[in-house]
Amino acid sequence: MNGLYASVWAETLKIRKSKMFILTLIAFSGIAITMGLMVFVSRYPELVGNSAMVGAKASMFKDDWTSYFGLLIMMILTLGTIGFGTITGWVFGREYSDRVVGDLLALPVHRFTIVLSKFIAIIVWCFLLSVILFLFGVATGLAVNIAHWSVDSAYHYFIIFMVTSIFTMLLSTPTALVASYARGYIAPIAFTIGTLIVTQILFVGIPNTTQYFPWAIPSLYSGVSGAGGGTPDMISYIILFSTILLGFIGTVAWWRFADQK
Repeated sequence: MNGLYASVWAETLKIRKSKMFILTLIAFSGIAITMGLMVFVSRYPELVGNSAMVGAKASMFKDDWTSYFGLLIMMILTLGTIGFGTITGWVFGREYSDRVVGDLLALPVHRFTIVLSKFIAIIVWCFLLSVILFLFGVATGLAVNIAHWSVDSAYHYFIIFMVTSIFTMLLSTPTALVASYARGYIAPIAFTIGTLIVTQILFVGIPNTTQYFPWAIPSLYSGVSGAGGGTPDMISYIILFSTILLGFIGTVAWWRFADQK
């Protein structure tokens, strides 16, 4: 247990000292604030003057909390998928890119502990970003006085938002495996973007298959995909958690048995 604590502390220290951590905090909080401001612009379109692009984007943001919470959930599905995947790829891939993986594995710490500590640090980081996105989004929405505020409704959508974000961040375990296998963080970023593209293609072209594609299941759970997207069933959740578990086991196995030279 002391080894795990020390390993987690080392991972969190590396994260806190990195520019990546600050950039993600700025990105998630900034996007949340921008969403609230777009609602404000949709209420007063004369503020953007003749800017057709800004006006068109602002028209997508309806001036009510139900629609706004739906947009926050959509944001964690898209921004979370890319952001969490990038974070995972960076945490695992930087050890190879910085050429310190040999020194890391030479430490008197079990390789399973090293991998587990990385995943713990990633989950804490991603969880923090999810909370920031929601809180900053709500704060901005209250500041611009979006209509029909309700504490009960906010609590209801907060639960959906957080469960959706947890599903999304846990689906980063296969990304960790890709980062470890590719020995860098470019391939896992490409893999993450690829899963997002395939998810969108399935929703548009083959909607009846979405409940069996792991990266589409968080969207189906949240309900933002609409009635045409399908409903996740027991098989869907078995596929989801099997993918998460296989990604974790595969990453542990790679760090345990693969040649890391």
